Amino acid sequence: MNKLLIIFLVLSAIAIIGFLAYYFSGKQVIIRTLSKIPHKPASSLKTNELSKVTGKALHVEEPLKAPFTGRHCVFYQIIIQQKVSSGKSSHWKTLVKEERFQDFFIDTNGDFVIIKPQDHPRNYICHLVKDKTQSSGTFDDPTPQFVSLLKRYNINPETFLGFNKRLRYKEGIIHVGEQITVAGIAKWKTLSEPLPEYPYSKIATLESEGKQKLIITDLPQVRVNQRKR
Repeated sequence: MNKLLIIFLVLSAIAIIGFLAYYFSGKQVIIRTLSKIPHKPASSLKTNELSKVTGKALHVEEPLKAPFTGRHCVFYQIIIQQKVSSGKSSHWKTLVKEERFQDFFIDTNGDFVIIKPQDHPRNYICHLVKDKTQSSGTFDDPTPQFVSLLKRYNINPETFLGFNKRLRYKEGIIHVGEQITVAGIAKWKTLSEPLPEYPYSKIATLESEGKQKLIITDLPQVRVNQRKR
């Protein structure tokens, strides 16, 4: 009985740890938080009110290019990892974790909201769907495009014995024209210069304030939940 009890307790502990890791993951925190924030069209945003908008991401300046795919975007996240072994165990070691962004608009049926993420201090949390992946392994040669990317980050795709390293790459972006959701504190700004195809003197913006950070995501679950409201 004691052995059965110990096994039960160990399995229960593993299940609880797994559930907590899932429940408090960045993705799930964003989904739960956004579900509680009212959605409004850009034209109805009220100053200093926590709100969220969904619409097409549009670039303010020359868009970024995603490192692997070269897709035009306003925000990207990439990660390169290598499988390493230590005794009888192994794990994925992160070699590169890169995130780049720029100011961008959200077009909500012709009304514009401007979003200005920043790093110092970081004023946002973000989760992007990693929709492009690459990998290599002992019997899985990296593609020439993947090799080129690895060299860009000074990563040798082979071991000193000439075998392929076990590597994987994930890329998530907000591409120009993609439907995304952003939440933050609404403000209205006076434009110093007119914007093309925008006939108004003021424009809405979502900002961080106090402990409330901008929330940026392209998760489809958020858009589905919004349509069910």
